Amino acid sequence: MDRLTSMAVFVKAVDLGSFAAASVALDLSGPMVGKHVRFLEERLGVRLINRTTRRQSLTEFGRAYYDRCRVILAEAEAADALAADQLSEPRGRLRVTMPALLGRRCVAPILMEFARKYPRLELELSFGDRIVDLAEDGYDLAIRTGTLEDRSGLIARRLASHSMVVCASPSYVAKYGAPRQIDDLSGHHAVTYNRPGWVHPWLFPRDGQPAREVTPANRMRLDDLEAIADAATAGMGLVWLPSWLVRHRIKAGVLVEVLQGEPEYVFDNYALWLRTPHLPLKVRLAADALAAALPKAMI
Repeated sequence: MDRLTSMAVFVKAVDLGSFAAASVALDLSGPMVGKHVRFLEERLGVRLINRTTRRQSLTEFGRAYYDRCRVILAEAEAADALAADQLSEPRGRLRVTMPALLGRRCVAPILMEFARKYPRLELELSFGDRIVDLAEDGYDLAIRTGTLEDRSGLIARRLASHSMVVCASPSYVAKYGAPRQIDDLSGHHAVTYNRPGWVHPWLFPRDGQPAREVTPANRMRLDDLEAIADAATAGMGLVWLPSWLVRHRIKAGVLVEVLQGEPEYVFDNYALWLRTPHLPLKVRLAADALAAALPKAMI
């Protein structure tokens, strides 16, 4: 007899409380239900169910075996669902939350192309820097950058990475000069990123040690990276920004990279989703699309 089928019959008999009820639910004869259970008992050499003419009850081992059978059957169903996914296409609503600027510049174009490929998919994107709870807020996927502090109940997949560069406008460099090493930053003006009560330090990697943190003198503190790039272009000071944000400005000559002899700090970018026995096809394919295209978007 097939062991997995016998496990399913055994679980159904336990769930419904009798062989008779299981036989009706599974469209099997009563003797056949008993035969599946006896097959397992004989194979294991242990009694699973104490049976009398009036009632049945699980043995101590039967209870433990029942719990394991439920897990195995759930995994088998998930495996079958994976095969079914290969013959279908993603559909329904896909809700994704992501950082505002990174999302608009790099992530959303990839997901829009993904949605064009699968017309049965509904795309719902949320742009904001607030860290949301995927389960509580009902999101399928989250895009995050940097250290992942809370990963309980979540699966994280690294998608890409980007370096941070220090740059300034040509007019600023002409007036104040360009720093050549990290210690030179103390003699310069900077435009920094902050949130209320907190200024993000600039980070510089060091071999085998924690990154060096530098907070340059600043008289402009903004909470929007695009606005910081605009301020740098206007000659307001040095900035420390993601390479994907400033590469076009550097190419156009409105910003120039400085401190090129110093190592650049690198942030990783992740896709996160809820831990589940079976990852929905729409989430898996969206993560695959991002992993394939996002590194090119962040060069």
